[in-house]
Amino acid sequence: MPALEAQLMDLYDCRVLSDETDPAAFIAREGDSYEALVTAKNGADAALIESLRNIKAITHFGVGYDNVDVAAAARRGIAVSNTPDVLNDCVADLAIGLLIDTVRGLSASERFVRRGDWLKGQFPLTTRISGKRLGIAGLGRIGRTIARRAQGFDMDIRYYSRNPVAGVEFKHEKSLVELARWCDFLVIAVSGGAPTRHLVSADVIEALGPDGYLVNISRGSVVDELALLDALTQKRIAGAGLDVFTDEPKVPPAFMELDNVVLLPHMASGTRETRKGMADLVLHNLQSLFETGRLKTPVPVPAGN
Repeated sequence: MPALEAQLMDLYDCRVLSDETDPAAFIAREGDSYEALVTAKNGADAALIESLRNIKAITHFGVGYDNVDVAAAARRGIAVSNTPDVLNDCVADLAIGLLIDTVRGLSASERFVRRGDWLKGQFPLTTRISGKRLGIAGLGRIGRTIARRAQGFDMDIRYYSRNPVAGVEFKHEKSLVELARWCDFLVIAVSGGAPTRHLVSADVIEALGPDGYLVNISRGSVVDELALLDALTQKRIAGAGLDVFTDEPKVPPAFMELDNVVLLPHMASGTRETRKGMADLVLHNLQSLFETGRLKTPVPVPAGN
């Protein structure tokens, strides 16, 4: 964010790597003088981390950090932080809004009016939201916030995670396929990265069935996009609401042809309030690093590191 970049420039001896004509040459020449790396959507791969030989920490602007090679950082003793909690509400708000839009056909009906089709007849009937069965894949901070919102719609809620979550009232399903088979709506709120790649497989999508809906506000890599496209095209599921895609900002053109999918530009945390909270947390992490040697919101170190 420009405001965060301005604050960083004001507080620290700071350089924007992407502004350099030759970033690799800049790192080779001056990289050893930098003590911290701030990352956002571009993240930091192992090669970049290895080339910055004196950094103590990586502070990441975002709750998801699958684009930062945390294992490579851990091998160097470099701590990594993210920005949890400050975006829970806005992401959960959008998840519920996207679910309502997808199931009630809000975007599709708006296009219906704009095309002048209302003059020719009524918009098709849709499906109610209240009182339905909601499955949530991933009951972390965001998943639990989504669940609280959904309780206001009198939904019956179950969830899937690798292990049951302590202290929650919702039933844990041991299999995502079983959760998809049980629910009317399946919301995906897991972390991205290799462990969850294509977690929403063709089998999970088939288990949703022709009356089921999928909403993804996590990472595009979590869903098998080709399987989802095929199921939507063949009407083997009723619809999908997607805020994330495998190769953003490139959205498969076939999605654009379908009226039973709502497409958003990865905007779940995209409010001024949330982005300011994220920026503030990046700054707090840096302040803590330079004053105490520790980060305020460190991410877990991968097993084996």
